[in-house]
Amino acid sequence: MSADRLFNLGFDLATTISILALVSIGLAITFGMRGIINLAHGEFIMLGAFATLTGVRQGLNIWLAMALSAAIVGVFGIVVERLLIRWLYARLVDTMLATWGLSLVMVQVVENVYGSVTEGIAVPVGDFSVGAYSMSSYNLVLMASAVGGVVVTYVVMRRTRYGLHARASVQSPTMAESLGVNTSRINMWTFGFGAALAGAAGALLAPLVGVIPTMGQTFVARSFMTVIVGGPAFVAGPVSASGLLGFVENVSTNQFTPVIGQAMLLIAAIVILRFMPQGLTGRRSLR
Repeated sequence: MSADRLFNLGFDLATTISILALVSIGLAITFGMRGIINLAHGEFIMLGAFATLTGVRQGLNIWLAMALSAAIVGVFGIVVERLLIRWLYARLVDTMLATWGLSLVMVQVVENVYGSVTEGIAVPVGDFSVGAYSMSSYNLVLMASAVGGVVVTYVVMRRTRYGLHARASVQSPTMAESLGVNTSRINMWTFGFGAALAGAAGALLAPLVGVIPTMGQTFVARSFMTVIVGGPAFVAGPVSASGLLGFVENVSTNQFTPVIGQAMLLIAAIVILRFMPQGLTGRRSLR
């Protein structure tokens, strides 16, 4: 196999892993830390894509539109947490029903505003060639954004006072409150942070996929599989699961078809959870 062919395969693999990491890191915050089964996570991604589309239509620079979209979805997440989620912590079935209903409402509202026609955003950068293969430079942006999202999440949750309070609120909320931590406010900011990461993922994916109200359905199942397979570690879990599942999906897609690739992704997740019920980082977290 030629060197340019190997580079092309590796480039595709890195792109697949980056996409999985982008769409799952926000869910890892809300589900992995707070135990909220947010079935509207895909719609948060969709909202980020439509916010970017709106910004571009209004004449904003696409990079500025993406940044604003992440902030807008983050604020929307805070509103949702204050009005809906704050009453449902530790009630898993209720959170599933509530967020499923929220996802239906969000899809219908966006469809009423924008219609059901697939919209597109021009890719902001060009291509480059390696040997006989042409590759999109925008995929490098996705890779850098995935790395940046993981690093920012790690720094915020592990190296800041807020992150310390957030982890304390999860591990022992009663003790945290007795020490003066406002756990209700911490929960609000945590959910908003996860929503902002989902919005950023949607904004970054908007130039690559058709922007339609139902686009979130494409990503929500893969997000949950990545987070669950990754296990309880909210940073190391999604990263390790994205690498493993992305490898399985990419190799299967290249060897067969995209449908087979998605099927192998599901099979790999089932097999991993059969032998590692707590996910890839379960043993590490127990230690």
